[in-house]
Amino acid sequence: MFIKPYIQVIKLGIVLSNLISAMGGFFLASQGQINCNRLLITLTGMSLIIASGCVFNNYIDRDIDLKMERTKHRAIPNGFISPKICIAYAMSLGITGFSLLYFMKNFLVMWLAIAGFIIYVGIYSLYMKRRSIYSTLIGSVSGATPPVIGYCSISNQFDTCALILLLIFSLWQIPHSYAIAIFRLNDYLAASIPVFPAKHSILVTKFHITLYIIGFMLAALMLTFNGYTGHKYLIVTVLVSLWWLGIALRGYEPINNDKDWARKVFMFSIVVVSSLSIMMSIDFVKNPSLTLYLDAENVSRQFFIL
Repeated sequence: MFIKPYIQVIKLGIVLSNLISAMGGFFLASQGQINCNRLLITLTGMSLIIASGCVFNNYIDRDIDLKMERTKHRAIPNGFISPKICIAYAMSLGITGFSLLYFMKNFLVMWLAIAGFIIYVGIYSLYMKRRSIYSTLIGSVSGATPPVIGYCSISNQFDTCALILLLIFSLWQIPHSYAIAIFRLNDYLAASIPVFPAKHSILVTKFHITLYIIGFMLAALMLTFNGYTGHKYLIVTVLVSLWWLGIALRGYEPINNDKDWARKVFMFSIVVVSSLSIMMSIDFVKNPSLTLYLDAENVSRQFFIL
């Protein structure tokens, strides 16, 4: 099918998962006052930008993709899309996405998107992924920008809540990615990609996964302790975080297959981040200063329409 390779290179699963977290930030800031036009523009612009980053990543990794079992059938290494067309495709997606955010007139959001894009494509994909075991730490910052962008598209300010969201989702990315590195370790070794478990052993990586899950849980609780979310969010966050931690701790028991354990850590990480995004969307606490800003925006928009 002609269109299938073009869908494959945008990594649709990554795009959709990032949109879930972006909506969490958006609805948290909206406090029940949903601006549907802004939601549509934000999500569409972000989708195109994330898709563009994924296409660029496919282009950059086209040589190592052939060496990895899970990626050797991708469209670019197999010639279904030429490198030149891939670059044009990525640029078209990115320019369209950034243009949408620009015309939304929220320049904070646009610059956050640019920063996330540069970190992912320029710093992580082009440089650090092939050179450093700490590339995951850099990539985690880029992966944490969607909820922050969703939040700031409404708040129009990088405040304490935005900083907490950045911290939460950055910390979540690391055990999520380290788990992938364990159950895909042979692929990374075949492609000579330095990953944490290859350098410091699987046991040390398990210890780091445990620490980062604890850090993630503490950061996630800060939304409630700082008055941005309610007790329902708090309860769900504690439960899913402890469940995730329990899965991680089982990795220290005598087990036959570290890969199966790592896959469970990875799969449940998706449950965790989805639960968090949903709960912050529905169990927000109204912030007086943000409410005043949203009310003023509604008045100005209605005046403009009249």
